[in-house]
Amino acid sequence: MTVRCECIDVIIPIANIDRVFPGGFAAFKLQNAPLFGGCLWHDDYLLRDGAMSPMDAKQAVASWEQYGLVALEIENGIQKWRDLCVVEHTCGGPTLPCDWIEFDRDSQSVYLKGQARAPIVGREHFAQPD
Repeated sequence: MTVRCECIDVIIPIANIDRVFPGGFAAFKLQNAPLFGGCLWHDDYLLRDGAMSPMDAKQAVASWEQYGLVALEIENGIQKWRDLCVVEHTCGGPTLPCDWIEFDRDSQSVYLKGQARAPIVGREHFAQPD
């Protein structure tokens, strides 16, 4: 599956959320239910946490780091994303190298490497009832 990108996206593998969030991804979804279809959506592998500005993205990254995720690492002298990834689709994808994500420029979406690319999941799949 594939996650649609919009504005600035903080992408987190669901497996990482299961590892650090108390109660795992199921508890995260329950606790944040009103945000799904707004700034949050996901496929089977990745959560998209949206931001409207670089400062919002920085704050989202800091929030995930408080749960124990490590945002950045240096490998062979190159800084790269580790447990999450910031994507700016209008600038061409991940803001730093990221080994576990693929960015599809044509569909403005991301998917976990090694997984199928379709269908694309976006906010419309999580629309809240009126």
